[in-house]
Amino acid sequence: MSRPIVLQLGDDIRWNHDQYAAFTSKFEIKRSYSMPRAEFKQALKDKKFGDFFAIYRPFWNTGGEMGNWDDELISLLPPSCKIYASAGAGFDWVDTAALAKRGIIYCNAAAACTESVADAAIWLIISTFRLFSWSALAARSGSPEQFADANKNLAAVTRNPNGFSLGIIGYGRIGRRIAEKAHAAMNMKILYNDVVEIPSSVPATFYKDMDTLLAEADCVLVATPFDGDTLINADKLAKMKKGSRIVNIARGKLIDEPALVAALQSGHLYSAGLDVHFDEPNVNKELIKMKNVEVLSHNAGASLDSHIGFESLGMENITSFHDNGKAVSPVNAHLIKQSRL
Repeated sequence: MSRPIVLQLGDDIRWNHDQYAAFTSKFEIKRSYSMPRAEFKQALKDKKFGDFFAIYRPFWNTGGEMGNWDDELISLLPPSCKIYASAGAGFDWVDTAALAKRGIIYCNAAAACTESVADAAIWLIISTFRLFSWSALAARSGSPEQFADANKNLAAVTRNPNGFSLGIIGYGRIGRRIAEKAHAAMNMKILYNDVVEIPSSVPATFYKDMDTLLAEADCVLVATPFDGDTLINADKLAKMKKGSRIVNIARGKLIDEPALVAALQSGHLYSAGLDVHFDEPNVNKELIKMKNVEVLSHNAGASLDSHIGFESLGMENITSFHDNGKAVSPVNAHLIKQSRL
């Protein structure tokens, strides 16, 4: 009896070799490597990969050369395809609703990068209170004048985060882990906004209305998936407490950057910490000039531990779904149920 086919996108496996050996004994692996979109579309039309059961993308920086997974690509998938397991936490590049209409489960790998993203979030939160980017850039400049400026003037305008409130927008796995670290390490008061109230391992106050949370939080952290619309615009920024801070470890397009620049320049917001940016890899030229803004290069989830976990979790998702019909980390299972009503 032939083995089910798995279409693997991108590079070779790098770390979980024993697991991959077991995986390849169970499934027949077809490879697309790093095909550009036009070539990949033609390969699907020509059924070059056969009637594959699953799609496996073990790395976020390879296997995505065909661009966004929209109706154009999804419509070309064979009826045999039932699951797509991919690296990374975000899924703004894939139309999970369109996959659901075809009865295809999409699985992300947020669980594998939770610790890395949460650690980076804590770094950014601390930086928005202590303005460490100002100090670091002054020291790295090699300029005695810049060093002296930071050394003498930073203390009078910064605070310890201990005891301040952290308002988390999006209380999923990553949001909850950030809450645990912020509460345990810095005794921060946790507020959160989500669609529904979610059990929390630390004391946390649920805000169904995001505007109320924005008005009360000393630091707002954006940790929600991007659904195609800007979440924090000029109106929302105006609702934030004067002198508060904002951190984004989700997606850059969730925040209106010109409005953020204006809020920082006016003094309405005290500072910002951004791992992600609206027009990556281009970083807003106004933001990078500001001493009160910490910017990273979309590295919050980037660690060896995350990469190893991404690779492994994708295989776990496909194997589990094949064996018992249940994926480990499905994103759109609820949409599949709705489409069948």
